[in-house]
Amino acid sequence: MARRGHHLTEVALLASASGYLAAAGAGEREGWMDDPAVFPSLGPRARALAMASAARSVLVIVPIAGGGGVTVKPALGPDEGRISAVEWVPLAGDEAGGDEGVAVAVGTDAGWLLFYTLAGDLLHKQSIYPAKILKLNFSERKENAWEDSGSDELSVVFPGVIAHCDGDDLQTMLQKSFEEVKSRMWKDKFEHEDADDESSFGRIPIRIWNVSKFGSCADAAIVGLMPPPLLELQSSQRHYCAITVGEDAVVSAYRLSEDRSRSLVGAILSRGVAATFSTISSLSKILWRSEPSPTKKSRPKPQSFAKTSPLTCLKDTPRKGERLTLSPSGTLAAITDSLGRILLLDTRALVAVRLWKGYRDASCLFVEMLLNKDKESSSSMHLEHTKGDYCLCLAIHAPRKGIIEVWQMRTGPRLLTIPCPKGSRILQPSTRFSSSQFSSYSPLEVYLFNGDSGQLSVLNRHIG
Repeated sequence: MARRGHHLTEVALLASASGYLAAAGAGEREGWMDDPAVFPSLGPRARALAMASAARSVLVIVPIAGGGGVTVKPALGPDEGRISAVEWVPLAGDEAGGDEGVAVAVGTDAGWLLFYTLAGDLLHKQSIYPAKILKLNFSERKENAWEDSGSDELSVVFPGVIAHCDGDDLQTMLQKSFEEVKSRMWKDKFEHEDADDESSFGRIPIRIWNVSKFGSCADAAIVGLMPPPLLELQSSQRHYCAITVGEDAVVSAYRLSEDRSRSLVGAILSRGVAATFSTISSLSKILWRSEPSPTKKSRPKPQSFAKTSPLTCLKDTPRKGERLTLSPSGTLAAITDSLGRILLLDTRALVAVRLWKGYRDASCLFVEMLLNKDKESSSSMHLEHTKGDYCLCLAIHAPRKGIIEVWQMRTGPRLLTIPCPKGSRILQPSTRFSSSQFSSYSPLEVYLFNGDSGQLSVLNRHIG
């Protein structure tokens, strides 16, 4: 592969896919990716790029290695909104290592969640909450405090609301739909049904919490499990910690409770009342011989919120929190605000550990770098590095300065300053498929995509 500069390596030139990317706005003007209505997302191991446009209501999936892309125009009704978020999701956990083992999740500004295969087939459609989906985030959690085993999860962020879906439940549903697509059962089944009707699909179990105690949020994330309150140490519930950023409070923290049990009386009442009501309705139709009224498809009623306990918040008017990025373990969060500052937050202690100034419109991604390795060993193509060989860093893309800076965590120096062209975005695969089937550790990488030239480059791991 051709090298670009000393710290970037070219991965692909997507000029051959310009026809597909043009459907999302590529080539319309210089710096077209600066449009906030354009949503790029990089697939696992940077094998594919998903690009969505809210204005054009289109999703484009382009293979990085070349070949034909896919253009999907989701069939969204007037009550289902427009595309507002895109994310990649594995279909079957660590076993889904191939190109067919992933799906693309699409969120809308009316609270609908849709999943597509790489071929553009609809796998699932579900209404989550009647508000704009600000962000979709799939996390691979392998080691967490207060957790006996890691679990993948998908979080959905709304203004003032956050939803959570367990990775096992999500992948079970998607894998079932994917198998039906492969065997052509899906197509035959829905030739005579309304494929856009949510009732045609099952429902993925999702929990939602209200996190608007300190004001509506612009971004949020579930950072992991946390210990329960003192009076609930023997409770069967699990408790998550959520961090939000927004206009009223730059940073807020909440404890989210997961109710894993249900009272026997409540279960009996809910089923008994429903069965009784159904019986009375049937008898009344027989007695009065009324004509059945046409059923109108309506949006399912949003489920009730789970328990939320506010922990703390930071208010600093007129500063407003804008974006939040989590480290791989969830113990650090990089938060950008409206005054050009970047706050590094320890999510366990809920204290700020670092602050940068002068980075307006910046975006941040965590990256793992090989630091202070001798050139002979670092240049070896057969050397397999372990997790301990890598150093956690923060990559800051400052578009107004036209640079990318790499800082060592938590309090280390600035290691790199890399110039980047206008109209570029830094991207990162949401899943790495880091499992035992791969002999070497898969580090967290950062990619740079130039929308105008179509050049995709990766930040080199070696420093020094």
